[in-house]
Amino acid sequence: MRGLRLSKVGLTRVAVVGGAVAALEILCRSGVIPRATMIPPIEMVAAMWQILRSGRANSDIAFTVVNLFAAVVLSVVVGFGLGAVLHALPRARRVSEPLLSAYYAVPVFIFYPLLIVAFGVGRTALIVMGATFGVVAMVVNTMTGLDRVPKAITRTAAVMRLDPVRRLLLLRLPAASPHLMTGVKLAVAYSVIGIVAGEFILATAGIGKRIAFGYQDFDNRMMYGMLLLLLVLVVAVNGALSYWEKRLHQRFGLQ
Repeated sequence: MRGLRLSKVGLTRVAVVGGAVAALEILCRSGVIPRATMIPPIEMVAAMWQILRSGRANSDIAFTVVNLFAAVVLSVVVGFGLGAVLHALPRARRVSEPLLSAYYAVPVFIFYPLLIVAFGVGRTALIVMGATFGVVAMVVNTMTGLDRVPKAITRTAAVMRLDPVRRLLLLRLPAASPHLMTGVKLAVAYSVIGIVAGEFILATAGIGKRIAFGYQDFDNRMMYGMLLLLLVLVVAVNGALSYWEKRLHQRFGLQ
């Protein structure tokens, strides 16, 4: 019954997305949405395929992918470390939690001038910006995951006389892994926002810069083709992470 319910949810999701795409195709083809504003979804797919086949944007795609990978790794490592430290220090956690809760209410883009001064216009500033977006999500989910580690595991660590580092890495970390995977998913999402948005104004290359050029030059095929490519990449990564997250939840009996 549960598998049937999940399949129905998946089919409903596909039907909703397919209906929205079909409606958009009709609106674009009928002229309700002018071509100067948006091209039909079928033409977006064709434009994306042409971009990939021609290879003219390969360097920009590689530039963004490398930056995104570095930003995600940095945000996950730093976020996990900070989350573990704050979890171990209750007083520091009580002080920092209001700041973490309000973090995304602050427009992080205001730090772009400082990043330009510190790192220049290039790859490093983009990676730092992406990591700055993603790190707090990882910190919060690390603390949440460690909070929900069963007490039996803590008692087991005490019986085994493990030091704090081994206790964290060997017992608490595996037990908290489902929640940590949620943090990784959010870190990826926020890092994509930081990287691509930064490429609009900081970089001389990247998917974001290509999209900006297409917008400025009224080249809708380039703009929407690159937008669709970015969407496909993000959905693919998120789908893979969601799969592993579901497996972890099933393994630890959280579903």
